[in-house]
Amino acid sequence: MAAAPGNTTASTTEDTPTPVVERDLVTPFDYQPRTRLVFGRGTVDRLGALAAEMGFRRPLLVADHGLVTAGHVALAERHLAGAGLDVVHFHEFDVNPDTTMVEAGCAVARPHEIDSIIGLGGGSSMDCAKGINLLLTNGGRIEDYRGYGKATRPMLPMIGVPTTAGTGSEAQSYAVIADATTRVKMACGDPKAAFRVAILDPELTLSQPAYVTATSGFDAIAHAVEAAVTTRRTAVSDCFAREAWRLLDASYETVLDRPDDVEARAAMHLGAFYAGLAIEQSMLGAAHACANPLTARYQMTHGVALAILLPHVVRWNSAAAAPLYRRLLPPIDDAGGDPGERLSTRLRALASHAGLPDRLRTKGVDPADLPELADDAAGQWTGTFNPRPLTAVDALEVYRCAF
Repeated sequence: MAAAPGNTTASTTEDTPTPVVERDLVTPFDYQPRTRLVFGRGTVDRLGALAAEMGFRRPLLVADHGLVTAGHVALAERHLAGAGLDVVHFHEFDVNPDTTMVEAGCAVARPHEIDSIIGLGGGSSMDCAKGINLLLTNGGRIEDYRGYGKATRPMLPMIGVPTTAGTGSEAQSYAVIADATTRVKMACGDPKAAFRVAILDPELTLSQPAYVTATSGFDAIAHAVEAAVTTRRTAVSDCFAREAWRLLDASYETVLDRPDDVEARAAMHLGAFYAGLAIEQSMLGAAHACANPLTARYQMTHGVALAILLPHVVRWNSAAAAPLYRRLLPPIDDAGGDPGERLSTRLRALASHAGLPDRLRTKGVDPADLPELADDAAGQWTGTFNPRPLTAVDALEVYRCAF
């Protein structure tokens, strides 16, 4: 099944996957919205009132140092203090929060007997807030919650205020926390870990550096594309994934070219949230499975890894998912050609517009590491939901094509 580097055309051997059938409408699902969405310009002004309405008195405000510098922490504190809340701060964490950072947050929170948590920032803030909540309320170590539904005790109520259009973590009940020693990412999910309220104010994203806009935005794009084709997709995840893709595809280039365009920012913000809702039902696929080992081994920015890998994964998946990819493409007079190839071309164009790389070699990846990276990718949970089974051999093919 190996392919020459740079060629991700699906194998035509006898083991070529059978294309998926349109079966979304008969797939059983249980959809229960757990997060109230408050969306629109200026909605961050309601943070204090919403927190008070939910009974918050002493919340832990989880936000990285960049949010302090940008002035967002001071803004949030002003609204919370105005509602009579006594705010405890935690800022000592970074991108890809790890087990040590989560434990540090717990150490800050415990003496103050906090009764609630507010995550302010990007996916790192959201995930760190969830991780802290899990340990404060249920004890143990983060490793104990790897998987789903392992929290046995109630958790503190939370509000999520994303300042990036990226992970959609504010719409999910999962926290992605890295092991501080191995750097392996762990998905720790529980229904009780969902934010009670998510405040999406597009004006908060105006302070994003261009690089963050590019990488976090492509992360959201990858969420929409992968969630649309997984083996776990349902009728409801399909609605969210396709609408997320429509918003993100139409707005990504605009926010890069006109960073002050609040309407485009709003579309990206909402698109990232919808993609997060899709993940809750559908999960992700091979692109994320292959991206995570690159972050762990090379500290490669997640959105950069996805920009390199996703077009190749889409081409490779097309043998099994062409009808589903076709639904993401605009209708054209000549609908010929492989939908995976057409979608892959569009994804590469979006990444190129953002100045994101197209080859692993340009990011310092050692070709000798590819087999070990492939072994790690094959063991990633997200890969189990890919429309084509992802083995180490398959992951190695993707890496070689992307190299």
